Amino acid sequence: MLQIPFIRDNKDVTLAGLRKRNFPNAETLVEQLLTLDQQRRDTQKTLDDTLARQNALAKEIGQLMKSGQKEAADAAKAETATLKSQSKELGDQLAELEQQVQALLVTLPNLPHSSVPEGRSADDNEVVLEWGEKPSLHEGAQPHWELIKRFGPNGGPMIDFELGNKISGAGFPVYKGKAARLQRALINFFLDQAMAAGYVEVQPPIVINEDSGFGTGQLPDKEGQMYYAPADGLYLIPTAEVPITNLYRDVMVTETDLPIQNVGYTPCFRREAGSWGAHVRGLNRLHQFDKVEIVRIEKPENSYAALEGMSQYVQGLLQQLELPYRVLRLCGGDMGFTSALTYDMEVWSAAQSRWLEVSSVSNFESFQANRLKLRAKLESGGGKPTLLHTLNGSALALPRIVAALLENNQSPDGIRIPKVLVPYCGFDVIN
Repeated sequence: MLQIPFIRDNKDVTLAGLRKRNFPNAETLVEQLLTLDQQRRDTQKTLDDTLARQNALAKEIGQLMKSGQKEAADAAKAETATLKSQSKELGDQLAELEQQVQALLVTLPNLPHSSVPEGRSADDNEVVLEWGEKPSLHEGAQPHWELIKRFGPNGGPMIDFELGNKISGAGFPVYKGKAARLQRALINFFLDQAMAAGYVEVQPPIVINEDSGFGTGQLPDKEGQMYYAPADGLYLIPTAEVPITNLYRDVMVTETDLPIQNVGYTPCFRREAGSWGAHVRGLNRLHQFDKVEIVRIEKPENSYAALEGMSQYVQGLLQQLELPYRVLRLCGGDMGFTSALTYDMEVWSAAQSRWLEVSSVSNFESFQANRLKLRAKLESGGGKPTLLHTLNGSALALPRIVAALLENNQSPDGIRIPKVLVPYCGFDVIN
């Protein structure tokens, strides 16, 4: 969440950042916010002055009573009664203004980093690099939604969408046999790699309360995209980022504990899984999917170096999986609500002849930390409580990784498993 003092002191910078994001009605909202903030500050000053006058009168009344000046004391008491009534009204006004300021403030997205390119949509994202050779497939090669119709137990599908639809609904596949083992192999491989890189594994809850959703910025921005259990007031998580980052909500971190590095595997849930069409067929977009997530909490001065390190780490995973990929720097119009800078990693899907997003690595700067009240007393900040920077990345999301592995490694004899996964799978080919 942006901070009012920053907006007040950097109005032009704020407006420029919101324009880069193509945020609608930026000027109107910022002006409204600053007007309300000025009213709030004026009301606070009037209330403070009123309370100060009350305190002064309380002392004065005592002195007047001691000196026998009853008439003057009664007049002071009458003024005190009036001031108490005014204080109550001012306090109510102040609370209302603070609520209005907060309601507007939470609608404003994070401001983009200076390196974020201009643009309105994914078409305007900047390609940072591309790695690997795109495979040439044999004649008759198929997209994964056709491949998965075989290779399962008893000759059935290895990923069964019809069975998942019967149990739950569209977008909830059932993995069978070697497909299920491949899923488990990828999860264990990703976790082992993260721990070897210094991340501490956590296993968080997969439901969150409203405070947690607000803390990382999913609420109120993405409320309609999350599954909600109204009887308990709980949401199914869209990503492990949410519960893992909320481990540190309302925490004053010790400087020597920084950086904090966590990794966690969870199933993830998205109500809105996209539109209809070939680009969302099969595993391309699901309501439930598995993901390993890395989360870092950093000193502000170290967060962008950490972001580059996280990008390199995710790229290393893709290289080990032998998947051609590219890295994109998202433009202002395609960034998430909470992000200051995001890199997307996309793998090449040979049978679909298109790029599939498999990871987003983001620096949120202090945007989430402000909501979370996540701070540390840093030596660089003079020992005063300082908002920390939060970062997260998919490392990795499984469905499109599986889709690319199946498609890129197919041959007339079966589907080859990358060498790095064979010890985890226990087999080197699906046939």
